[in-house]
Amino acid sequence: MQKKKEKQYTMDMCEGPLFGKILLFTLPLMLSSVLQLLFNAADVIVVGNFAGSQSLAAVGSTGSLINLLTNLFIGLSVGVNVSVAHFMGAGEKERIAKTVHTSILLSMLSGIFLAFFGIGMARLLLIWMASPADVIDLATVYLRIYFMGMPALMLYNFGSAILRAAGDTRRPLYYLFFAGIVNVLLNLLFVIGLNMGVAGVATATVLSEYISGFLVLWCLMKEEGSLHLELRNLRIHWDIVKQLLRIGLPAGIQGTIFSLSNVVIQSSINSFGSTVMAGSAAAANLEGFVYVSMNALYQTALTFVSQNYGAGKRERIPGILLRCQGMVVFVGLVLGNGAFLLGRQLLSIYSQDSHVIEAGMHRMAVICCFYFLCGMMDVMVGTLRGIGYSVMPMIVSLLGACGLRLLWIATIFTNIHTERVLYLSYPVSWFLTASVHFLTFLAVWRRIKKKNL
Repeated sequence: MQKKKEKQYTMDMCEGPLFGKILLFTLPLMLSSVLQLLFNAADVIVVGNFAGSQSLAAVGSTGSLINLLTNLFIGLSVGVNVSVAHFMGAGEKERIAKTVHTSILLSMLSGIFLAFFGIGMARLLLIWMASPADVIDLATVYLRIYFMGMPALMLYNFGSAILRAAGDTRRPLYYLFFAGIVNVLLNLLFVIGLNMGVAGVATATVLSEYISGFLVLWCLMKEEGSLHLELRNLRIHWDIVKQLLRIGLPAGIQGTIFSLSNVVIQSSINSFGSTVMAGSAAAANLEGFVYVSMNALYQTALTFVSQNYGAGKRERIPGILLRCQGMVVFVGLVLGNGAFLLGRQLLSIYSQDSHVIEAGMHRMAVICCFYFLCGMMDVMVGTLRGIGYSVMPMIVSLLGACGLRLLWIATIFTNIHTERVLYLSYPVSWFLTASVHFLTFLAVWRRIKKKNL
């Protein structure tokens, strides 16, 4: 009975038609990503409506800083996903079990480290970001409480990466749905009922993250076969760590440097004052829903390519790439342009201040319509990582996206100091980086084909 149930959640990615399986894998993943983003969106909406624009700016402006500190470790979960998927495709059950136990222990250790580091460094990091005087105290409170949830956040990300590698995107969705409902209810209780402000929304988020983290842990402990987790068997297997670092470390470094460029952009946004900060924060939250929907296809490409590459079914990889690219362009165009067309109504959910709404529309006018380029870039990266090339896309992304954005701020934005010019750094960098990733894939694919001849 248990085996039958397990089969309902897992998926054979190496046989049969691709489109239907990619769709079945992607949709729950997309919904999971949206629910995860709702944690922060619920914070921003509740605090914007019931605690004022300064609180909205405080909560919203911390996103890039949180990403900066967490992306290195979340990048390691990419290594977990690719490694487990490779081993599954190759049928190496013992190495799957070692990866599961090593990964869960790493997630706990990295979460504890981030909690201590984030709580201790919160105010200093906000000072370095030039956070305005009327925002910095509230932002510090939010960050210090938020970082108490890091062990749970890491546990959820690593655990769900393991489940995704087996084709299971539904159970992580169920767990996030439950935790998301708890988060919204606690937001309303703490902010409206108890008048706790930013401390209330941060506390609600942390509690809900511990719920989702515990549920993923419980799920793996109840699993049978190679994915089964025994807490007494948690240990570091250094051969597995090397494998995780080979794929995950470049992904984490890329995410960290990307976040660093976003922190620099956030610092530039801060120079326009708290109203523009609040508008940008609200717009960024809306854009986030588009981004995570497209990012689900990055994760789909990563997992499908990894399993097929591990199983030696390399002829299926171009088909996976083509279908994921087609889907990501469709999702990016529909959701990105839809968000912009409904921008004023959507921004009014976050704040009733007309100046904040106008500032948000300035950002969405530049970014949303071209967001599909970001999705295309990410799908190329996922495909390259799935076939074991992680350093190359990291270098391309760092030079093409991050380097260009920093150069843009230092030159063009310095001379034309407007919000519009600042935001233009995003679509320009997406287009150039996606183009280079495509050329890189063609070169790598030719090399792989020659090896197989």
